[in-house]
Amino acid sequence: MNEPPAEPRLAASVILLRTSTNGLELLYLRRNPALAFHGGYWVFPGGRIDTEDYPANAPEDVVTAARRAAVREAGEEAGVKVSVDSLQFAIHWTTPVTSPIRFSTWFFVAPVTDGAVTIDGSEIHDYRWLRPSDALKAQRTGGIKLAAPTFALTTRLGEFPDTETALATVATWPEERLLGHLHDLDDGSVALYPHDIAYDDGQFNRTGPRHRLWMVKSGWRYERAF
Repeated sequence: MNEPPAEPRLAASVILLRTSTNGLELLYLRRNPALAFHGGYWVFPGGRIDTEDYPANAPEDVVTAARRAAVREAGEEAGVKVSVDSLQFAIHWTTPVTSPIRFSTWFFVAPVTDGAVTIDGSEIHDYRWLRPSDALKAQRTGGIKLAAPTFALTTRLGEFPDTETALATVATWPEERLLGHLHDLDDGSVALYPHDIAYDDGQFNRTGPRHRLWMVKSGWRYERAF
């Protein structure tokens, strides 16, 4: 008898942006390798939505709670102050049903004027400001490990030269809620997302719209063409 999927925990994450002399950079945090979920991975600041994040006068307002949680996590994990008003919604991402630990996460982007970062050395062990292209190269060569949403969003943000362009363009993104369907391959796996021609039936060799993440030994790649 198959076990029912784990219930996803509500969470929020914020992609902190700054423009350096090298162009757009994102803040990545390295999680403690001992953590059960994505231990040792490089992630954006984020975590579970707490009861205290919900407005007292609107206890079911999960969107406001997500925005507050993103701000709180930026402070707790990176020591970075971010205002709620500066957050730009990017996308909502839910962990596949096959995962034993699942999250339903709101992702935001926000600008940072002060690049100073303070980590606790407990949950977070290290940090780096990286250009998206450098983060993807480090992942490709084994220098860092990125989770699926982190990889996909890093790929998309790599299109932008600076913070202003990134924020303006993300504001035009459609409001998407992604739940990947995972399929095993000989050299890894592929996650299919809504709009992909194979999302419902898994026949991913057919010609048609593409929205998928290849997580294979030859190198990860995110396809979005629909």
